[in-house]
Amino acid sequence: MDQNELKKLAGNTIRILAAEGVQKANSGHPGMPMGMADVAMILYSEFFKHNPNETKWVNRDRFVLSAGHGSMLLYSVLHVTGYDVTIDDLKSFRQWGSRTPGHPEYGHLPGVETTTGPLGQGFGNGVGMAIAAKMTAARFNDEKNELFGNNFIYGIVSDGDLMEGVSHESASIAGHLQLGNIIYFYDDNKITIEGNTSLTFSEDIAKRFEAYGWHVLNIDAYDYAGIRKAIVAGQQEKNKPTIIITKSHIGYGSPHKVDTAEVHGSPLGKDELIATKKNLGWNYEQEFYVPDEVKSMFTARKKEMIKCYDEWMERFSAWKKSNPEKADLFEKYITNWLPENLEDELLASAPKEPNATRSLSSKVIQKIAQIVPNFVGGSADLSPSTNTFMNGFDEIAPGKFSGRNFHFGIREHGMGSILNGIVLYGGYKAFGATFFVFSDYMRPPIRLAAIMEIAPVYVFTHDSIFVGEDGPTHEPIEHLAVLRAIPNTIVIRPTDGIETAMAWAFALRYKKGPVALILTRQKIDAVEKEKDFNPKDVLKGAYIVQKESGSKLDLVIAASGSELPVAAAAKKILENELSIRVVSIPSKEIFEKQDETYKNNIFPKDTPVVVIEAASMTGWGDLFRQKLLTIGMTRFGASAPYQTLAEKFGFTGASVVEKIKAWF
Repeated sequence: MDQNELKKLAGNTIRILAAEGVQKANSGHPGMPMGMADVAMILYSEFFKHNPNETKWVNRDRFVLSAGHGSMLLYSVLHVTGYDVTIDDLKSFRQWGSRTPGHPEYGHLPGVETTTGPLGQGFGNGVGMAIAAKMTAARFNDEKNELFGNNFIYGIVSDGDLMEGVSHESASIAGHLQLGNIIYFYDDNKITIEGNTSLTFSEDIAKRFEAYGWHVLNIDAYDYAGIRKAIVAGQQEKNKPTIIITKSHIGYGSPHKVDTAEVHGSPLGKDELIATKKNLGWNYEQEFYVPDEVKSMFTARKKEMIKCYDEWMERFSAWKKSNPEKADLFEKYITNWLPENLEDELLASAPKEPNATRSLSSKVIQKIAQIVPNFVGGSADLSPSTNTFMNGFDEIAPGKFSGRNFHFGIREHGMGSILNGIVLYGGYKAFGATFFVFSDYMRPPIRLAAIMEIAPVYVFTHDSIFVGEDGPTHEPIEHLAVLRAIPNTIVIRPTDGIETAMAWAFALRYKKGPVALILTRQKIDAVEKEKDFNPKDVLKGAYIVQKESGSKLDLVIAASGSELPVAAAAKKILENELSIRVVSIPSKEIFEKQDETYKNNIFPKDTPVVVIEAASMTGWGDLFRQKLLTIGMTRFGASAPYQTLAEKFGFTGASVVEKIKAWF
């Protein structure tokens, strides 16, 4: 069998495995995998640098299937290329307990670099990975050694990816940063669920990406020489990301469903699958079959890649011996090292005097930048307001990736997706900042970070109606409840320097999902704490700020952030009538993870509770089963000085007392 015939057989193997997996599940998207099978085959059999036996190799290439609905393409490729992906995995596509879910999920299978499916997210993740690769190269390469970051971020993106706004944001910043290590294939098959893309999509993609500053190429999805030539051209272009516009046929090989919307998201059907195999000259009766010639081809490629990996490891070992300080730093990066005394260091850095928590956070950030070497981040054009710029450290810019500070531009959605990519690449603790109300623009990547259990940090400032004069468009109401409702997501709303320092310590140590720090624009008055207060109790999510008088407890008043002084003021007014405890709850999610003994010690079961928060109170009833009064917002805010808003909306000690008396 000559090489061209072998390659064609390999492409058809991937194509048919994908179609069979969808058919067996009676659910899925066979069209894209069938259309792009040859592109994936050429990429993985000739260009993609990886080691299926060492799937976390730092300098491997990354492949992002942004068109995640075509997951059977990736699963089939991983199987034939020698990853720990079995035929049984392919047969159990979309089934309970399967490692092959409907859309690729990070952590389920080796070789799946990110969770994709919500269109456009993978596109942005790849941009983040490319930035991380550039940062790693800038930090650890020298004139003698280019061990790091000389890898590529490949991807397949679809019409849907390019329609979604997040791809515009991510493509824009990728072009601006001249990320020549990106090579994306655009599956230009002209079909979406509703029909031909001409229904809604008539822009000139080539001109659009040229305007972004991308390197634009055009190929046919079944022209092997053209695919190779385009990949080489993309690798040689060092100063522009590459998009390869790939003319393809959705459902390629299907005699009756090719180029139809029907094949996008539905199985071929048994008869059409048989007809497709005949049409492709598939002379094998077995289902889920990989011909011996194809196995041999990919086995040989795997051996080449293992040799490539072994050679790299030899160079890496020599580099470590020659560069012990850099090697130690590199180890800190890849292990996400943190100082043992992190909490104490951050507590010492936090100002003791009252201030806006965004300002307190800024002081803590400066300390983190000094003691945590892989801490990077930036703001969506708001660093003067979010107070997140790391003084004394350079900015990330075109051709300049050794810095720590990002300028994401006014691109919150893209920022969130890029942060996920940076974290997924490995080696970085990354944060992004914006006003809390604009977390709405970041919801998809926040949710995906939570699904993947990866831990970017979000610095959300201007956290409530007390934004004031900017008015209801900029005043978050429902946002705390929304973020708290996302599983695996930790929301922390501190009230002072101690809580802010501990919030950052928690965010740096947490590994099971994203952490959102919710910070104020305005100064928060100081609240006197008990003499036996332990700052590390903040890490339990809630703690007693002021104890009740005597042994009798009539009422607990709890609050977070800027409302804690309001709770203390109410206690002071009522202290001659009621025995009141004041509790700070900087994080509802952390508190809920504590044992029942601790929770009952803070909030005794039979004691009424008042919770104050200048936001929607949705969710608080899930935490407290005793008599509960919530004092929050039931409408949007208004434009006025924040002191006026506190009076008008009832966030003063006197107003809270009135409500307690009417209720208690």
